[in-house]
Amino acid sequence: MNLPNVVQLVLFGAAGDLAHRKLIPALYDLHREGHLPPEVDVVGVDLAEMEDTAFVEFACDAADSLGRFFPKDVDAENWAQFAERLYYVQGDATEADTFERLKQRLDEVAPDGEQAHRVFYLSVAPFLVGPIASGLAQAGLLANPEFDRFVVEKPFGRDLDSARELDTLLVEHASESQVYRIDHYLGKETVQNLLAFRFANALFEPIWDARYVDHVQITVSETVGVEHRGGYYETAGAMRDMVQNHLLQLLCLVAMEPPVAFKPDEVRNKKVDVLRAIRPITRERVHEVAVRGQYGEGYMAGGKVPGYRKEPKVAQRSTTETYVALKLEVDNWRWNGVPFYLRTGKRMPRRVSEISVQFRPVPHRAFPAGADEAFQPNRLVLRIQPDEGIVLRFQAKRPGPSMLLQPVAMRFDYEDAFETPPEAYETLLLDAIRGDATLFMRADQVEEAWKVVQPVLDVWETTPPAEFPNYAAGTWGPAAAERMLARDGRSWIEPLPPDATPVGTAPEAVAEAHPGSVA
Repeated sequence: MNLPNVVQLVLFGAAGDLAHRKLIPALYDLHREGHLPPEVDVVGVDLAEMEDTAFVEFACDAADSLGRFFPKDVDAENWAQFAERLYYVQGDATEADTFERLKQRLDEVAPDGEQAHRVFYLSVAPFLVGPIASGLAQAGLLANPEFDRFVVEKPFGRDLDSARELDTLLVEHASESQVYRIDHYLGKETVQNLLAFRFANALFEPIWDARYVDHVQITVSETVGVEHRGGYYETAGAMRDMVQNHLLQLLCLVAMEPPVAFKPDEVRNKKVDVLRAIRPITRERVHEVAVRGQYGEGYMAGGKVPGYRKEPKVAQRSTTETYVALKLEVDNWRWNGVPFYLRTGKRMPRRVSEISVQFRPVPHRAFPAGADEAFQPNRLVLRIQPDEGIVLRFQAKRPGPSMLLQPVAMRFDYEDAFETPPEAYETLLLDAIRGDATLFMRADQVEEAWKVVQPVLDVWETTPPAEFPNYAAGTWGPAAAERMLARDGRSWIEPLPPDATPVGTAPEAVAEAHPGSVA
């Protein structure tokens, strides 16, 4: 899609944490690389008392400390050009006067002779989304579906009913095509590369189905605890915070059918098809396919760390889960009988996001006895972060007079192949400016994702856990998660360090580094 010539980008919550850490640095980096339109105004809106000059200083600090180009590549001329397009409107997002003054400011700074495309970014608490959408509509700032749109940050509700209520509220003031629900995970280059890997290459798609794939594992683990987010996390938990959005989006990209064209609704339709095909979880099956956990005290990086219940703003007897493991099945022609195992948790041994596609073993081993003692089925690992890349494990003959097989790995590393990729928010902000909704969530997609996890949340709500905390900080989660896979004759694949299985590693070292294989 073409980049419009004139854009007005309005940041609600402009003095907040997300704007400082992500949005303003992303906007400057886009400007620095020449990706923004020739005429772009950035208008910050927040309750904090601030003049234009103070907002410019705030933005400079954000770009200087967190941008990709500052401070090692300071360019005074570029920064001056960017800074002169920054404006600020102080106001309460629940008061009509704020939106009248915002409209007046936008009219003042708009160039003559050409209508501006307006993007309103709502980096605010969920309870402010409704008042802002209403205020924008009443001020006439959402009147043109072709030129006016707004971006909404997750969470999109906290359950199925509240998500529907939010969607109803939003479409009272704007059309669905104007609503861009952002999940920053979809802006990551490695996540987008899943589409390129699957549909731009002929090698894997013919075996990307139940005939050849044994199962798929999706792991998103964090080493940090809840830090300063205890108050928010107590109302969310890992299922709402991670599984309902990030992990289910990754599952969709793995399981979706090829789109006819790379167009927003075509791609999003294929994702919705996957969510609708996921086998519903009945109340009776929740204990078989879902595991929750909460970290207790433990050791990380050589030091002792507190358990979740000792974190700031967390209840002493909290039943909020910081870990979720889930088994899902996609009931369609391609994936019938292939389980998808999802897990996410805090205070895990390593920060990693990766997808492991475990292929079935060969149907017959024709090699001499003892030749394949180290045999492991083929596995494709898509590393989203860190150490971004793709690893393919296969069997090879070890050099020597005897026929001995050994697992080896072929690697593609982003760091070696490309320059530093843009941050996810750079991609998503630019897409919002262009009006390209491919990487944004549609209302039906959000609702279908809630339908997948809602039965689990309902059961957990009425059945408080008796054993919390049930895993120590610095471990891979509760024992119940291991038992869930053991019942299927499988085990969790422990994410590998970057150089754990180089080509030529001895079989016993490979087995130690990667114990979670399927025989």
